Amino acid sequence: MNLIRPFLLLTLSAALLACGGSDKKDSVPALNTQETLGAALFNDTNLSLNRTQSCATCHMADHAFSDASTDSSGATRAVSLGDDGVSLGDRNTPTAMYAAFAPDFQFAERSRFNTNQGGYTGWLGGQFWDGRATDLEAQAGGPFLNPVEMNMPDKASVISRVLENTDYAEAFEYLYGDNIFDDTEAAYDALTAAIASFERTATFAPFSSKYDKSLTGDYTYNPASLATTGKALFFSGQFTNCSTCHQLQRNNHREETFSGYEFHNIGVPENTAARTANGSAAGFTDLGLAANDAVADANDLSALEGKFRVPTLRNVGVTAPYMHNGVFASLDTVIRFYDKHLANSDNTINPETGIAWASPEIDRNISSGILQSGPKLSDTDIQGLVCFLYSLTDEQFEDQLPADAAECGL
Repeated sequence: MNLIRPFLLLTLSAALLACGGSDKKDSVPALNTQETLGAALFNDTNLSLNRTQSCATCHMADHAFSDASTDSSGATRAVSLGDDGVSLGDRNTPTAMYAAFAPDFQFAERSRFNTNQGGYTGWLGGQFWDGRATDLEAQAGGPFLNPVEMNMPDKASVISRVLENTDYAEAFEYLYGDNIFDDTEAAYDALTAAIASFERTATFAPFSSKYDKSLTGDYTYNPASLATTGKALFFSGQFTNCSTCHQLQRNNHREETFSGYEFHNIGVPENTAARTANGSAAGFTDLGLAANDAVADANDLSALEGKFRVPTLRNVGVTAPYMHNGVFASLDTVIRFYDKHLANSDNTINPETGIAWASPEIDRNISSGILQSGPKLSDTDIQGLVCFLYSLTDEQFEDQLPADAAECGL
């Protein structure tokens, strides 16, 4: 099964373009490609109910397409603020970078590398933390209608906003046919196809990190650096379990996304601060994959509870906070959290709270076999792994790395 090169797939957008070809106008509109149209739509706040929020509001181009907005205390938000200026989500906004490389949501097998865990059989891929959007097109259509995001009442309302913009109207008819607005569903599919086309451009996948440059000979890791130590640990099946879930291809592949797109429960605790802020009902539990309608017919739906899609580690150094609910603020904490699952781990205290780690939000279905594999890490090991992860930062975002990156020898 080929999980890579989504740019080569025959997408809905390409099909729409082919169908509309015979109806193109003689004049060429300003937005004359799906990518340029998609970029305009991605950045347009007029497509939200109160005209305050666009896709780019929560996927900021200058912050690795993640949400770097801050709360009243100056901390980066764990969950994003909605178009109404009040509503808050319950999950952390993931980076949109490299999202195009995720396979369509499916039940499948995949090979693993640098691990003693064997292969994986289960649900894979999709978009959002629970995989509920099959592909990029489906993901692009979700936030417009989400009541705690862009809050538009229905697809017709979104298309009505599109028609307010003459450039959009001309572009849709040029790219998808003169009659595209006769069918709201077709017009909405065209809108999502255009945004997905933009998200498949090199803007979202520059592969310009120091790690990438090391593969082409344009950068060499200092052998004595912490980053080199961390790199060796990351790809070692003997000393860590990182690559089990965070390596897609064989070593040194030039389009490694650092996610196998599997679904796992790793025992992440509830983000009580976010739940208090967003007003979640008492006792609410995020079921993760089990809440995805596509798995509703699973033989044992309860066995999927608490599982979330493994995220890419690209640009992870500049896209805090972490985990599906943004519960951890630093990569050092994240790695110590993983280490605490190991026998005789020294990391029994959450460094961000100063007390023992909180219990998992869902304490069943935890991937204990993976999490408990390998020896415990030293402080130097942890620092090295953080430094290696910093080296996965694309060039244009390196100036946003935390201050401790100066110690990495990058």
